[in-house]
Amino acid sequence: MSGTRPIRVLVVDDSAIVRRVLTATLDAEPDMEVIGTAPDPYVARDKIVKLKPDVLTLDIEMPRMDGLTFLKKLMHYHPMPVIVISSIGNSSCEMALEALRRGAVEVLAKPSGPYSVGELRGALAMKIRAAARARLRAAPAKEPEPARETAPPAKLQTDAIIAIGASTGGTEALESMLRGLPKEMPGIVVVQHIPAGFSRAFANRLHQTCRMEAREAAHGDFVAPGRVLIAPGDHHMLVRRVENTYRVSVKSGPRVCFQRPSVDVLFQSVAAAAGANAIGVILTGMGSDGSDGLLRMKEAGAHTIAQDEDSSVVFGMPREAIRKGAVRQVLPLQRIARAMIQRASEPAARSADGRAPVPICPSK
Repeated sequence: MSGTRPIRVLVVDDSAIVRRVLTATLDAEPDMEVIGTAPDPYVARDKIVKLKPDVLTLDIEMPRMDGLTFLKKLMHYHPMPVIVISSIGNSSCEMALEALRRGAVEVLAKPSGPYSVGELRGALAMKIRAAARARLRAAPAKEPEPARETAPPAKLQTDAIIAIGASTGGTEALESMLRGLPKEMPGIVVVQHIPAGFSRAFANRLHQTCRMEAREAAHGDFVAPGRVLIAPGDHHMLVRRVENTYRVSVKSGPRVCFQRPSVDVLFQSVAAAAGANAIGVILTGMGSDGSDGLLRMKEAGAHTIAQDEDSSVVFGMPREAIRKGAVRQVLPLQRIARAMIQRASEPAARSADGRAPVPICPSK
């Protein structure tokens, strides 16, 4: 795609209203143009061949052929960046996450119910730009099996805390990485840029496929060994030290780096609460969210890791963190889990303020 040519988008949705909203939203962007729309995958197939779009937006629930079936065929015969725009509901959320497994780059909520047209306008253009730059990956041949039990590694420091941030391509990167961790790992807190309504389904999926307990975070939850807390969509998540425990706060508030939840908000809170007793990891994603917070963690003594360019769907967030000097290690995705285990196996450090590490947190 030329650096000066607008990003060419094909909108596929059976709702004429949604097609009009998406077209108006994208045509208002100076670097994008909607070159066509399609009410179903059969029409979309012909327009893809004729119009050669750079990015496709795709509904999941459509007549004649559902979006998942179409996506599977598309990624096999004509791979291209796809953004799924789905209704918020249990079955729709599950199908949207399955679409990410099958090669879609991003998922957004349709402009209805709690998700307004204004919020879509703010997010869609950024997602389209990220998709246009995305490194496409092969879809898995089959559903991953739940992680199998293995003997625990050398003694892990359960008083540490691990903070992870991700955006475009992050759902699959997180699942792949977390599947490589033993259930004895220190508590993990995660911000993944994901719409409200989808984060719970994502957490449930992680819980089914990983050794650790994974769940959507609730205000006041303990950060406990063997537990992964996922920030709820459209809410910031912070870590605070309460006596001899770490707990999370879940709250609203202004977007940071255009995001809510924000990786920067999480990382900065972990730097203040845990200091050198933390590990920070920044994964694939577009933009700069997380770079300032990761630098704060590094300055507080934490070990910091960034995913490398070759394994990232979009290298924007890791690149910004590296550019700011916030990263101690740059690793391919498949080596990050091992690096986290190794770091968590080392003797616990004191926080930057000299306080002793937090002891084992309650499991409830």
